[in-house]
Amino acid sequence: MATGQSAPTVPVAERRGSRLFVLVLALAAVLVVVDQLTKWWAVAELTGRAPIDVIGELLQLRLTYNPGAAFSIGTEYTWVLTLIAAAAVVAIIVVSRRVQSRAWAIGLGMMLGGAFTHLLDRLFREPGFMRGHVVDFIDYGPFVGNVADIALVGGVALILVLSLRNIPMAGPAAEPETAPDQTAETQ
Repeated sequence: MATGQSAPTVPVAERRGSRLFVLVLALAAVLVVVDQLTKWWAVAELTGRAPIDVIGELLQLRLTYNPGAAFSIGTEYTWVLTLIAAAAVVAIIVVSRRVQSRAWAIGLGMMLGGAFTHLLDRLFREPGFMRGHVVDFIDYGPFVGNVADIALVGGVALILVLSLRNIPMAGPAAEPETAPDQTAETQ
């Protein structure tokens, strides 16, 4: 860089947003791996077995295959649920590109991970493409779920709390608009 030229600037919000988008994707990826591994374990270990008590009848491990949504709603419309899951994944990714708040990134990452792993089940599990049943194995009493369900509910709850507390996706407003690019060459 020539003497007297100022260092290129990159908006702080842009750099922060890029890091937070990576956080959303990384958290989602971890949740997808954990969910799919636990489902693999459940299918391998719980098939044909009676429910296993974890905390009496309050919490059990019991393998089921759910063609519907929560509480088995929409069991005849698995292909519609597949399209809804795909749309949710795309929408969360689009929204996540604009996030400037770590808490919002965590909530969106949880939602993305849960939605994406459910989409994988719908696309690739039996009985066939776009008609797959979600593997559920954590019996909470009124319903049976999985790690993805926990992530989805947790993510939605976090986003709801942030919204009710008026914490914007844009994050803290006190940050300066630009800062020197840390990757720029200096003399």
